[in-house]
Amino acid sequence: MTDTLSVLGFRAGWKVVRALPERTAYALFDRVAAVVVRRGGKGIERLRSNYRRARPELSEAELDALVSAGMRSYMRYYCEAFRLPSLTRAQIDGAVEVRGDAPVRELCAQQQTVVVFVGHLGNFDLAAAWSAGSLMPVTTVAERLKPEEVFQEFVAFRRSIDMDIIPLTGGDDPFHGLLEAARSGGRIIALAADRDLTHHGVEVDLLGHRARMAKGPAVLSLMTGAPLFCARIWYEPAAPGTGLGGHKTVIEFSEQLHPRVQGPTPERAADLVQQCADHLAGAIREHTSSWHMLQRVFVDDLDPARGNRPAPSTATTATTTTSGPTA
Repeated sequence: MTDTLSVLGFRAGWKVVRALPERTAYALFDRVAAVVVRRGGKGIERLRSNYRRARPELSEAELDALVSAGMRSYMRYYCEAFRLPSLTRAQIDGAVEVRGDAPVRELCAQQQTVVVFVGHLGNFDLAAAWSAGSLMPVTTVAERLKPEEVFQEFVAFRRSIDMDIIPLTGGDDPFHGLLEAARSGGRIIALAADRDLTHHGVEVDLLGHRARMAKGPAVLSLMTGAPLFCARIWYEPAAPGTGLGGHKTVIEFSEQLHPRVQGPTPERAADLVQQCADHLAGAIREHTSSWHMLQRVFVDDLDPARGNRPAPSTATTATTTTSGPTA
């Protein structure tokens, strides 16, 4: 029954929400966010815990306000996802502000594969839709949602905006699919890697805490020679009459990333992941409500038994992990 309701809810979202006036749709999702925060639960508790680590200087009341803002931002993402297939190219372009994209544009003009490490920040799908019209189409790996019908709805939605989806589980080895895509050229491979889904990730420093992130983008870049960038994405208020629902999506690319260490692939990959963590940290700190991280990412939360034991060095962590698929 729960699965059936989930499927019906998402299908209604695709059809009904895009038919609503913009102001009405966003107001509806703001109300949903308020209800979710009021009810609480594991997701809200985890969001609060992650925000507390990112912003330790906040009082409890300020943290409450930030959690509410974060859930409104998360619901804004869903509202935009439901409405995105009906948006025009002009609406998409007008809702996105891009910074530091000159090197990426040059590579895309040459139809070279570009690998981009992104976080669970802002609206990844809107950024991908913008890329399809302005740079190159996007290939990504997606976690398999339950029930299966909901996952297929998301796959169909993302393919409608020219995004190619490789399932993390339930199919062929996703890393082999990424290798094929990288070697074919003509696409941006963007992977949300600020959370390790495979338990083979790399430990990094994130905002002064040890966190575990996926190494897939770094390993893919090293194995194929495709240039690696990190992109941080966040919401900002938009000028009246611009953006979507009163907000714009900002995409800021790092410079092209190169290993700062010599040695085996795991050590160089670990260094690249740390550089990506450093790039994301600024956006997480300054635009915390755009970080939609409702899962465990910090090592102390993933492994409470570790306590105050020293964290392993980056190089050690890298060499003890395997090169399995990550996303």
